[in-house]
Amino acid sequence: MKRRGWVDFLFIFPTALAFVMVIIVPFFLGIYYAMTDWDGVRTTLTWVGFQNFTGMFKEPQFIYSFLITLLYTVINIALVNIVGFLMSLLATSRVKGRNFYRAGFFVPNLIGGIVLGYIWQFVFNNVFVDLGNAAGLAFMQKSFIARRETVIWAMSFVNTWQYAGYIMMIYVASIQAIPDSVLEAANVDGANYRTRVFRIMMPMMASAFTITLFLTLTNSFKQFDLNSTLTNGGPAMVYMGKAIRASQLLAMDIYRTANQFNLMAQAQAKAVVFFIILVVFSLIQVYLNKRKEVEA
Repeated sequence: MKRRGWVDFLFIFPTALAFVMVIIVPFFLGIYYAMTDWDGVRTTLTWVGFQNFTGMFKEPQFIYSFLITLLYTVINIALVNIVGFLMSLLATSRVKGRNFYRAGFFVPNLIGGIVLGYIWQFVFNNVFVDLGNAAGLAFMQKSFIARRETVIWAMSFVNTWQYAGYIMMIYVASIQAIPDSVLEAANVDGANYRTRVFRIMMPMMASAFTITLFLTLTNSFKQFDLNSTLTNGGPAMVYMGKAIRASQLLAMDIYRTANQFNLMAQAQAKAVVFFIILVVFSLIQVYLNKRKEVEA
């Protein structure tokens, strides 16, 4: 038994060491740097306590980025899961060519976020605008990503187009795990398709909903590459009397604080707060979904 323990330790040690060195140690170093005047270069640091943490909540851009990230996350959770679930119903139905639909729906997820952003930037700025001018549609004659009231919806549309296929595959696997006998019995008892979906399939897919909601929540909160290439945080607007970027999400705000303004300590403080926010929202979401799993 003792020998087995040493064997297990030797197998686990490389992965555990990498996890500690890459995740745990940098995380606690980050908390320390967030409480100093670290600029990324100097090794002699001055302790400033929670000054960087309190300062960020006085920044209009950070406050707005937090609020717009919450809105973007809510929109994405709804759109991605609704579209993904509807596609999974189509891909598991008896419709002809359902395997083709599965492959087609999943393909956009294979496109990298940076490439995807530039492609859709061209579509929004050129294709849609030209179509609007040709058809005389006023609402399409100005790019959706150039208007602050539509830019977040445009980003959510692109994210849904890319990510819904991945979420669909999770739903497909969950639907296929439902015993055919259960659905056949419901059909014999006279339950129509809508009843079978809402009263049988969805309750039996509770664990899948826990996973997909968690994935879409974290993916939306951490969104950076699409934000950077599609809108670069624009367009400009005024908030709390200051000029800010209307679509700059939290991840991009942290990046610009560190790399554009060279405020490393402030960026690190924002990253710590960002981590705490993400953990809190993720734990609440998983807890609520787990309760529904038990009830189901």
